[in-house]
Amino acid sequence: MKSKQFIVIGLGRFGMSIARSLFQMGYDVLAVDDDENTVQEIADSVTHAVQMDATDEHALKTLGVRNFDLAVVAIGTNIQSPIMVTLNLKEAGVAKVVAKATNEMHAKLLTKVGADKVILPEHDMGIRVAHSLVSSNILDFIELSPDYSLIEVSVPKEWVDKDIQTLDVRAKYGINIMAVKSGKDINISPRATDTIHQGDVLMVIGSIDDLSKVEGLLSNEDN
Repeated sequence: MKSKQFIVIGLGRFGMSIARSLFQMGYDVLAVDDDENTVQEIADSVTHAVQMDATDEHALKTLGVRNFDLAVVAIGTNIQSPIMVTLNLKEAGVAKVVAKATNEMHAKLLTKVGADKVILPEHDMGIRVAHSLVSSNILDFIELSPDYSLIEVSVPKEWVDKDIQTLDVRAKYGINIMAVKSGKDINISPRATDTIHQGDVLMVIGSIDDLSKVEGLLSNEDN
């Protein structure tokens, strides 16, 4: 099976992190930026690194961008450049384009010109931090959609040494336990008879409203 190929355009901290992480995961990564020093900095950490003005449609096509499975537009210097690059990539035939936006309006514009997915890093991190502040037991928060999210939580005291069937969280809270982490082990398909232990970490999915009930339970434990 052919390994996926990624092109990352814009090598600020966000783009650098994505490019290096994808390469470390074993994927082919082409990193592009208009700054020569930045390109040299990442050259040994990706498959290929190219200095280029990605807003130049003709220059972009010389890279054979249509052959890449996914393009990440991580330009953060201004609002116009990522819009132009996203448009150029889609017109060049790139199957999927993920673009970084600076605000909600920018996100809407990127979507209108063809971005398949838009990321708001500061917004997403703000949500995660806010939820982590609610309780020390909330370890992570991932917004899956405007209505549904996934949270990673330490086991509430009243759930310790009870099996999933007894807890009946679906009926009580409207949520589902998707996985249970015990130390370095992770159970991605927990059964109703599995017991939750002190120190376990739960990955729980549900609606925003239902998850807020669990957050309320956890915040009470901090008080």
